[in-house]
Amino acid sequence: MTNSSSKDSSDNTERDVKNNNRSAGYSEQVSKEYLPDFIRTNSKHSRPPRLGTFNAGMQISQRRPDHEPDTRIDKFTFGMVLAILLGICIPLIFYPEKGKAWVGMARDFVTTNFGVAYLAFGVLAMMFVIYIIFSDIGKIKLGRPEDTPEFKDSSWAAMLFCGGIGASILYWGLIEWAYYYQSPPFGIEGGTPDAIRWATTYGIFHWGPVAWAIYLVPAVPIAYFYYVRQTPVLKVSQTLMPLLGEKLAGSNWAKMLDVLFVFGMVGGGATTLGLASPLINEGLYNLFGLPRNITMQLVVLLVTTLIFAYSAYQGLKGGIQKLSNINFYLAVALLLFILVVGPTVFILNTGLEAIGRSITEMPRLMTYVEPFKAFGGFGFDNVTFPQDWTVFYWAWWLVFAPTIGLFIAKISRGRTIQNMVVGSMFYGSLGCAMFMIILGNYGLYLQMTGIVDVIDILNNESATAAIFSILNSLPMSYLVVAVFTFLAIIFTATTFDSISYILASVVQKEVDDEPHRWNRLFWAFTLCLLPAILMFLGDLQTLQTASIVAGAPLIIILSLMMLSLIKAARYDLHYQPDYYLKTIHIEELAESAPWEEGETSEAPEGSVLAQQEEWEEMIRDEEEADAEAASDELDKLEAEKRQDLDK
Repeated sequence: MTNSSSKDSSDNTERDVKNNNRSAGYSEQVSKEYLPDFIRTNSKHSRPPRLGTFNAGMQISQRRPDHEPDTRIDKFTFGMVLAILLGICIPLIFYPEKGKAWVGMARDFVTTNFGVAYLAFGVLAMMFVIYIIFSDIGKIKLGRPEDTPEFKDSSWAAMLFCGGIGASILYWGLIEWAYYYQSPPFGIEGGTPDAIRWATTYGIFHWGPVAWAIYLVPAVPIAYFYYVRQTPVLKVSQTLMPLLGEKLAGSNWAKMLDVLFVFGMVGGGATTLGLASPLINEGLYNLFGLPRNITMQLVVLLVTTLIFAYSAYQGLKGGIQKLSNINFYLAVALLLFILVVGPTVFILNTGLEAIGRSITEMPRLMTYVEPFKAFGGFGFDNVTFPQDWTVFYWAWWLVFAPTIGLFIAKISRGRTIQNMVVGSMFYGSLGCAMFMIILGNYGLYLQMTGIVDVIDILNNESATAAIFSILNSLPMSYLVVAVFTFLAIIFTATTFDSISYILASVVQKEVDDEPHRWNRLFWAFTLCLLPAILMFLGDLQTLQTASIVAGAPLIIILSLMMLSLIKAARYDLHYQPDYYLKTIHIEELAESAPWEEGETSEAPEGSVLAQQEEWEEMIRDEEEADAEAASDELDKLEAEKRQDLDK
């Protein structure tokens, strides 16, 4: 017994020394050659992500210690995306009248037949994040055991708070309530007290927890594969490897998922940029008297692209980052200014009530479909509110989810997945709610007191004219309009930056820190094409259609990403010998997982998988022993029968 114990102890010590040496060598190798700078160290040289944009430190290194990245363009993905984009844009250019009708038909078809799929995905995303929070997956730490959070809690919260800020929330924060004021949900008559209450609520709901749950659907897999499995990927086909298998994930069939992914982001970018250009144009009209027309809006779109293109070509990312940080502080300052000089008590009272209503009514709002709108004979109103607004927003969040998801993942190293999910849901929703409450309720106050007839300007002029009529009612209005216009320009330029980075990364085979410069520039200018055509064709509904149609394939793709993450994480958890701990460290990874080619690695002793194998082997042994005993019993009975016959 003593000799055996001594031998076991010696073996264990030797094995521990080898493991420690191997871990130390691996850790040193990874930290020095593979992981990017902000993972290697928390030194003073580690730069925080930019504030106030979707693009905080977007670079994801795909370099391994002994691997030279293949940065060539993936011709299949690149060619298919270009073919689909040109196949849509060219007919719209040559047949604008028919094109507008086609866009309307596409919108009606998708919202009528697949609107429920978007709403169901919102419910599914909420269920996914709730499962992640309360399951063992939520306890997994993003990074190695010794990693500490890259940012203090206050800084991290501030970055999440401003993660949803952009030109879009400046636009909708000021004017969204006016649409609900006139055409409220649930068949309520416009302009009534109930309509006003819902007008203050629905914007908070649309920009609230469901939106951030949708953002987290790609954020969790990106963070998990990057920090835990240390296999950084931006290709959808690669994140689905646990479901598809390694061979299929590298095939052209899987690359079609990348194509649809890119198409979705182009559609979402078209909506955002198509809304931002008229907003900037209106600001320039108020400041300098420049004309308000489609030509000027196209010039604004092109100039904004050139701002980003120049910075990208010259490598002036630091300049864009500084502008983005300035933008964040300017946006917060604008918000506080309006709160202080505006009807402060009214804004706070209305906002608090709206938050309470959006929370208590959230299940109802998430599942509001209006299925009986076609049965007017039974007294039902033909209300298309959920299709016009909630379906649009869920589609928009779908196509922007990869961009904001990457932002969330990049600032969350050293935290548990649960911490990342809860923080994003709370601080992100809070940040958006503050903009909707302060900007929206100030505009509503002007309408209700008769100071500015926002509704009349919206209906008879334009949404952007209504927005600037609200801003012009403030003290120091010229300065306010100048700040607002500057915010919109830089937010639009950084939106180009964010989307073009991911699009360029997806169409390359691999990325060495950053995509090729010409590749990013190509996608920046390509992003101009669709919004330019849609702005020329028509109105807000035309721009919304781009996100609604483009987001349809992403419903399936992001649903598969949820399943892929759960499968990979559950397997890795069962591979750990210590996953009963409160915070789970994924320290050992199988050299070959079941979905990868080659023989699956043997699970280490003490892990759940090893225990499961031992249990299954025990069951097999018992079954074999029972079968053998049954066979012996049968032989014995046959022998006794033969003896009886012989007698």
